[in-house]
Amino acid sequence: MRRKRQNKKILRIILTALLVVAFVAALGAVLIWKVFVVKEVSVKGNEIYTDKQIEDWVLDEKYSWNSLYVYFENKLNKTEEIPFVDSLQIRLKSPQKLEITVVEKGILGYLYIPSLGKNAYFDKDGFVVELSSQVIEGVTKINGLSVESAELYKKLSIGDNSKLLRTLLNVTQLLKKYDRVPEMIYMKDGNVWLIYGQIQVNLGGGTDLNEKILRMDQILPQLDGMSGTLHVETWSENNTDIYFRNGELMEIPNDVQTVPAASDESADGNQ
Repeated sequence: MRRKRQNKKILRIILTALLVVAFVAALGAVLIWKVFVVKEVSVKGNEIYTDKQIEDWVLDEKYSWNSLYVYFENKLNKTEEIPFVDSLQIRLKSPQKLEITVVEKGILGYLYIPSLGKNAYFDKDGFVVELSSQVIEGVTKINGLSVESAELYKKLSIGDNSKLLRTLLNVTQLLKKYDRVPEMIYMKDGNVWLIYGQIQVNLGGGTDLNEKILRMDQILPQLDGMSGTLHVETWSENNTDIYFRNGELMEIPNDVQTVPAASDESADGNQ
């Protein structure tokens, strides 16, 4: 009898514990279901995509209305690859508020690759970070060069012209530094041309680029509303001539695909 009473007591304790666990679990489920509801989303770090586009990308599943689900889904599973985005980080600021931090791929410009029918977007080191038919507003188009093919995460190959690629990368980095990103960079006969709407700038070869772009940056505001070519190509420490020819505009063919021969001295940017 004594053992039977002890067994009943143990059974009651177990049942009580199970009921408590079940109650806590049910309460937790209700809280998760009713409290962790996405009501506000903030997005930062994005330039290419709008806040709404990023939000739609993240909250694209059946249970994405639940903030806890979105948080752990992002932590445990690999985020679906988004063009031009390196990573997404999701922070739960409150049960109803999500903060999405976007880390975009560093893009300096793009070239059209005819064999792929896509644009190759490259970074400051000349590595292809994205292949896409999409054209991103505010990213400089490179014209006048020919690239037979391009592979994601590999360096651009412009024939045997490594100096030409270095000149291009130097120019794009300096333009970003001075916040003078042009609509297009046109490489022609060893000269680098910058296109800003109705203003064209001839930088010449690859020498004295920093000084040339610095002076161009100071002059461009004075040319607002005008049309013509700013000649900076002959500037050097010994020749400081810079002049503007009003109405002089070079016709630039669309998607020119030519590249100087490796032996062509002009391809070295007169370095």
